[in-house]
Amino acid sequence: MVEATVEAGGIGQPVLRKEDLRLLRGQGRYTDDVRLDGQACAAMLRSPHAHARIAGIDAAAARAVPGAVEVLTAADLAGDGVGTVPSYAKIAGLVDLVLENADGSPRRGTTLPVIAGGRVRFVGDIVAAAIAETPAAAADMTERIAVHYEPLDPVTETVAAPAPGAPSLWDDIPGNTCIDGFFGDPEETEAAFAAAARTVALKTRVQRVTGVMMEPRAAVGRYDAEAGRFVLHCGGDNPVRVKRDLAAVFGVEEDRVRVIAGDVGGNFGTRNWTYPEYAITLWAARRLGRPVKWTATRSESFLSDYQGRDLDIDAELALDAEGNFLALRSSLIGNVGGYTVAFVPITKSSELAPTVYAFPTAHVRARAVVSNTASTAPYRSAGRPEAMLAMERLVDLAAREHGFDPVALRRRNLIPPSAMPYRTALGLTYDSGDYPQAMERALRLADWDGFPARREAARARGLLRGIGLANSIEITSGFPVERAGIAVLGAGRVDVTIGTLSSGQGHETAFAQCVADWLGVPFDSVHLITGDTDIVPEGGGSHSARSMRMAGIVMGRASELAIEKGKPVAADMLEAAIEDVVFEDGRFAISGTDRGVTLFEVAEAIEARGEALSAEHTERMSAPGFPYGTQVCEVEIDPETGAVDVVRYAAVDDVGRAVNPMILHGQAHGGIVQGAGQALFEHARYDAETGQMLAGSLMDYAIARADDFPFFDTEIMEVPSPTNPLGVRGGGEGGTTPALAVVVNAICDALAEHGVRHVEMPATPERIWRMIRAASG
Repeated sequence: MVEATVEAGGIGQPVLRKEDLRLLRGQGRYTDDVRLDGQACAAMLRSPHAHARIAGIDAAAARAVPGAVEVLTAADLAGDGVGTVPSYAKIAGLVDLVLENADGSPRRGTTLPVIAGGRVRFVGDIVAAAIAETPAAAADMTERIAVHYEPLDPVTETVAAPAPGAPSLWDDIPGNTCIDGFFGDPEETEAAFAAAARTVALKTRVQRVTGVMMEPRAAVGRYDAEAGRFVLHCGGDNPVRVKRDLAAVFGVEEDRVRVIAGDVGGNFGTRNWTYPEYAITLWAARRLGRPVKWTATRSESFLSDYQGRDLDIDAELALDAEGNFLALRSSLIGNVGGYTVAFVPITKSSELAPTVYAFPTAHVRARAVVSNTASTAPYRSAGRPEAMLAMERLVDLAAREHGFDPVALRRRNLIPPSAMPYRTALGLTYDSGDYPQAMERALRLADWDGFPARREAARARGLLRGIGLANSIEITSGFPVERAGIAVLGAGRVDVTIGTLSSGQGHETAFAQCVADWLGVPFDSVHLITGDTDIVPEGGGSHSARSMRMAGIVMGRASELAIEKGKPVAADMLEAAIEDVVFEDGRFAISGTDRGVTLFEVAEAIEARGEALSAEHTERMSAPGFPYGTQVCEVEIDPETGAVDVVRYAAVDDVGRAVNPMILHGQAHGGIVQGAGQALFEHARYDAETGQMLAGSLMDYAIARADDFPFFDTEIMEVPSPTNPLGVRGGGEGGTTPALAVVVNAICDALAEHGVRHVEMPATPERIWRMIRAASG
């Protein structure tokens, strides 16, 4: 066990996570652990149709079920003053570039109904809520609600949605297209392709996946009639945003909504939003005068959780005879589902299309389309893995088809450190970085030069061995406002309140390391307070690798303000001039002497006056971060079965500054498995004809397991970011960002001798076996 001292708990130390012992002992408190006196239970009736009109609902039989309390439908919404859930799809400016329609028209988006009325738009759309005394009775009620549907033709596939004649989901979204815009210069790009000595093209798709969090979504709603106040317990990434959304749903002031989040059992972006079920529990609680609880089943989660990825890619790379990149051209179509939650993934896939390579010019057309599927939203490293897959596959294809060495081709075209800050051909400005160093370190870590011998050894065992290389970059932005409060207590405790929320990232540990360093107090004296909007009035939440980067800024400034507030009191206690007092290692002292008082003693003196040694700081940050890195993967494939084994994996990530290296290595490992799992296994697949979800359980949706992978070799680089005092870039998503690309590159390298050019994801054994058989004639 690491001893809890300032030295052991400071920035840069691999401190064991302080929250783990509590969680391993079963002392965590998740949403489903919340039990309120008199609570009723809710169950949702969900549409079995992907697209249909609702002609009528008869709930009489449901109300006769023993234990039944109430049935709520869309017809009840207006009379109770319940609106729709706000959409973030029309908001611009949360990322560095803004993707707008090329014709100048506004971006088209939808709101999200609390309960669908008139029409359902995906299998899983809520059409009624059943409230009962027990979960079983509520579930029984949903089976006795009779809904008369008039089925309509659905469209689920991304490319089919904007095609002429496709079924229309929304009258005000013509052609099912919400955005049709571009970044870059189409004329310059066309000219560069016309003059190019060599070109290479790729058409592929990044399949839809879902978060499969360990803890399903849940909500417990309560209404305080005397205070006229809603109280919601739910896990997510940002209780402040959920509070504001729910205030809009009910048409009340924000202070009439309180959101409380306890421990959160996984997120990956899936929980980052306000779901209809949250509003339903509060609405039912107000209507019934008692708390109402809902917990999703795993099958419900597969149907209704916001999903990720789902991008069709058509990309081309132009090179000169020596292999210098001349231009990049691509067309992307992102599927946002039946309701528009956010356009972040399609924006990031587009703006980062050139990745870490120098291009004189580029042009990316980007479209976002609606379809009869569950909504998509930012999912771990939203949009970035898709961009890396397209770019890194193009580089490998160019190398193989035009006779270049894949490593040398990358070396030739990587943006050098001397070019920083670097403005890309699409308009992003990378602030700093050493991309060549990251790649060279990864090549050494992976023993790239030793691969030919390993390939021959595998061949002797009847296996095909391949190696893949992928470079990557992210843009970490997210909601730009963050707030922190620091309270130093005379009893020897420091409370830190902040608007981020951990779902497994180790905030209780990493944030305490920072504050312990800045205030010079014991690591174990620092306590993190999050998740309750009555205590934490502002904050942007945890997504887009923003937490440590933004928390570092506001916690650091709040710490400085607390020290400044304590300094005059310390001067009085020491009977010294304030200008003679210095603060160092948790102690105010008279400069040049050994006379001093501790920070906690000053806090105790301030408390004796009836005041508190506390400070807060809120900041709006406009500069994004740019983490980057390189991964190398080796696979072995059994040509008789198509089975793929990942046998070696190396990764180097530049996080800017590593506050806790142990946590960062863990983040990298989890991110790698999540990305590689998509490349090999995962697919949230819909039937194209009916719109039915074909992966509605863990029997049908394959996720990665620990024994599917070897031990990983991971290294951390630290080239500090110039955009924040800590120098943090972000470390939560680097493992995932290049993983799709590096695994597919390795598989394609292994199959190259069979004439396989490209493999679609998920690269299942059946898919690979069929490709080998087809290539064999």
